[in-house]
Amino acid sequence: MHVFYTYLFLTDFQQDAFLAILRFVLILLVIFHVLRHVRDTRSSIGWIGFTLIMPITGFILYMMFGVNRVVHRAQKLVNNRPWHNKLLDNMTRYYIKGHFYPLAKVVEGFTGRPLLIGNNVEPLFNGDDAYPVMLEAINSAKVCVFLSTYILKSDETGKAFADALIAAQQRGATVRVLVDGIGSGYFYCPISRYLKKNGIKMDRFMHSFLPWKMPFINLRTHKKILIVDGKVGFLGGLNIANENVLALHPKHPVSDTHFKITGAIVHELTEAFLQDWFFITAEDLNKRSFYPETETAGNMICRIITAGPDSDIEKIKYTMMQAISLARKSIRIMTPYFLPDDRFLSLLSLAAIRGVDVEIVIPEQSNQRLVDWARNINNLMPLQHGCKIWLVKAPFNHSKLMVIDRIWSFVGSSNVDMRSLRLNFEINMEIYHKEFAENLDDFIGFHRHKLLTLEELENRSIIAKFRDATTRLLLPYL
Repeated sequence: MHVFYTYLFLTDFQQDAFLAILRFVLILLVIFHVLRHVRDTRSSIGWIGFTLIMPITGFILYMMFGVNRVVHRAQKLVNNRPWHNKLLDNMTRYYIKGHFYPLAKVVEGFTGRPLLIGNNVEPLFNGDDAYPVMLEAINSAKVCVFLSTYILKSDETGKAFADALIAAQQRGATVRVLVDGIGSGYFYCPISRYLKKNGIKMDRFMHSFLPWKMPFINLRTHKKILIVDGKVGFLGGLNIANENVLALHPKHPVSDTHFKITGAIVHELTEAFLQDWFFITAEDLNKRSFYPETETAGNMICRIITAGPDSDIEKIKYTMMQAISLARKSIRIMTPYFLPDDRFLSLLSLAAIRGVDVEIVIPEQSNQRLVDWARNINNLMPLQHGCKIWLVKAPFNHSKLMVIDRIWSFVGSSNVDMRSLRLNFEINMEIYHKEFAENLDDFIGFHRHKLLTLEELENRSIIAKFRDATTRLLLPYL
């Protein structure tokens, strides 16, 4: 503020000189930081070029969107990790053989988590199926309830979950709630006030009004996790809001897929939540009671995979890419937003060229118009090389599913777009189980409504093509 007042009393010549020096210093700061910390060459050129043209605006935007403070913060916490769990013995660990062995080996290498056997995974469709089962689990809680979600609205559905959480804590259970700092309301988050007023410990992920703590703008937690007593867990794409209950006939209905999991894999899910909770609050919840003895719940082989900008490796993205490279017969992907980078698209195209049946199933119209425009350009490459892209009719389908060769399944919170695969904090689960994969593959196939053709995209008007190409420039942040 003192600098501002001093500037006002300078002569015109002095003001011009001051601004020239300020621009020069800001340009140097951005160039120095970009060259040291930004790995992507295109991003580096973009930030430097933009700052050279508009030094002050470029500096501000770079500080808001270009600086990854999360890695530094995560490294400071790496030596204090309360979520390590040593209860899993060799009876629950599993080692894959056959043509998926390279995938299992790679994923274990960069996640540090083993494949676990003895699990059961049950699909739940829309809030109509999922919410009653989730609420029933919370209402039975005796030890702990951990909830993390992108959206927790203060509507009828959100209040039902909040009241169940409050009741669980009153019964003596440890309750922790983590919601996204933007997804659940940036300026006003009524459900947060309601929970805190009733004694629930909850936090908003990377939320701050301070301009020098800007990672909250574009680094979001997109995870949807619920764990009860360390014995039953839920994950998938389902947020908590009335719009997901189709029976309520909401104005903007959202169809989605969630999963109830039991068995040893719940330990890895608990670990993932406690890692995030400690990352945000530094509260140590390393309690033996949160990791009960594992019980065999089925014969599914599973592993939890978390990813985010706190790591140098885009773990979910590389898991998907490795699986695509190993596909022999079929690849089915269902996602609400399909905006991967060129490497991902190239792998899909190569799979189609070598004879793999590649099908991508996306909404005919999503809830993000800009995304729909940008994806038109991205869809050209896979269509040119034999991939099939199917459009799903309304309601908007928010499911995130992937099946390879009707054997390997990948489910969770991550969309197939650059935001999810590079910027968001996400959680997925891989499942090696033939019957489950076949059912999920058939579920994806059931939603195929209209086949998108290359001719249809190429026959768009010049204005539409220009609009779509311009929108695609925003691809990393859509």
